[in-house]
Amino acid sequence: MNQKRVLVLGDAMVDVVVRALEPVHITSDTASKVRLGRGGSAANIAVELALDHRVAFVGAVGHDAAGEVFLSDLRSAGVAPLVQILPGSTGVVVVFVNDDGERAMLTDRGVNGRLSDDAVLDALAVPFDHLHVSGYTFLDPRTRTIATDALGAARKLGASTSVDVCSVGPLRQLGATKFLRAIGRVTMLFANEEEACALGESRSLQRALTVIRAHGEEVVVTLGPGGALVVSDGELVSKPSRDVEVVDTTGAGDAATGAYLSKRLSGRSRDQSLELAMSRAAKVVRKLGSRA
Repeated sequence: MNQKRVLVLGDAMVDVVVRALEPVHITSDTASKVRLGRGGSAANIAVELALDHRVAFVGAVGHDAAGEVFLSDLRSAGVAPLVQILPGSTGVVVVFVNDDGERAMLTDRGVNGRLSDDAVLDALAVPFDHLHVSGYTFLDPRTRTIATDALGAARKLGASTSVDVCSVGPLRQLGATKFLRAIGRVTMLFANEEEACALGESRSLQRALTVIRAHGEEVVVTLGPGGALVVSDGELVSKPSRDVEVVDTTGAGDAATGAYLSKRLSGRSRDQSLELAMSRAAKVVRKLGSRA
């Protein structure tokens, strides 16, 4: 196996995933299924990558119990944490899942926005072959320059790079032009269909891709029930999603991104990598929470 040394830069989060089992009683108790555990898009991707590669996570956690949960889970998954431990609260996201498996997220990023440039530079001093940066670090003005500088440092060192857009709401608030300027050009750019259209400032995915392709050698777009596609070197590869019962879509995109990136770094073809990405996403949606 072609094992790589991979750094993943992004938010440290703990997920509280909630699915009500009955209509919500506003002033009383509602029977629900609730799952608590390590979350965060970047960490989900790091765990996927660790199945095939040597992976370290770069980010910030609070000096609290949630931070301990996050770090313990990373270590048990084989991911080395290169984190700042800061006074304050670790990031938490409360995810409400409906009967169709779709979700709404209430997010408290905690200390993630206080990640320092020095901590990231120290992490980049560790030898690595690939740097993946979560879009959340670009979407927060406090960490945008840090993320841009990290990608620049990786390019100078000859490492390959990737970015996952992550969230369409903050992307629209920031603006596509600022986001694309911040990432420059990366080896691989990941987005879902809604994010891709927002980046290309078009309702047409095809038109949006003409804009996005200037910023990624490979552009991977997940299409929900429609599967996923990859555009690179003038070639388009697509795969359908797996026909499975959908319980919760939380983390499905992260699983697909991590699996695709992992297999491409191992030398697999785009076609093979996308097939495996769809398989991993299907495992995630069959249960509550973001774990495959």
